[in-house]
Amino acid sequence: MSLVKAFQWRYATKKYDTSRKISPEQFDDLLTTLQLSPSSYGLQPYTFFILQDPSILEQISRAAFGQPQITTGAYVLAVTVQTDIDENTVKKYIDKAASVRNIARKNLEAREAFVNSKLSLLSAEQKIEWAEKQAFLAVGVLVSAAAEAGIDASPMEGFDRVQVDEILGLKEKNLKTTLLFALGYRSAEDEFATIPKVRKTKEELFITI
Repeated sequence: MSLVKAFQWRYATKKYDTSRKISPEQFDDLLTTLQLSPSSYGLQPYTFFILQDPSILEQISRAAFGQPQITTGAYVLAVTVQTDIDENTVKKYIDKAASVRNIARKNLEAREAFVNSKLSLLSAEQKIEWAEKQAFLAVGVLVSAAAEAGIDASPMEGFDRVQVDEILGLKEKNLKTTLLFALGYRSAEDEFATIPKVRKTKEELFITI
């Protein structure tokens, strides 16, 4: 399936077929794609929680106002962002980069100083907003990968973030929820599957200067 055809096919699925499962191999492939998603400075200031505990999912469902994607999706993810981004965040990345690339860490000190200088210009709240942008970029890649694989997906912002943070114990982990994400296969009963897409025309959307 080409990406254009995949996006013509996909939609924000509201109800999933609980009898159809995503294979472990397919799910791992999606996670690998997500792992390889681009991120500013390579820092990936986010963590994805794979929610499988039925009691947790039931609590999350209530916090998401009973939206059926939470309880009918084959997989549900909570997209969380780091709330304590600082020099230690950059240090961990530089340490990993030196190890993975098998180079002397001192050769990356200039890069480390550069990234720290940029992040130091941001307030704590601005750092969280920046992290959310990085997470949404990764989610966009996940949506694309799922569509290309013929798997339905539902990015969801309609939930009580405070409640979800409490359910997942995120405060002590220096994380906060920014998005919920369901994956699976659409139900034949989901009326939204046949509704035509409404998008701007290319003339409205693109301006050449």
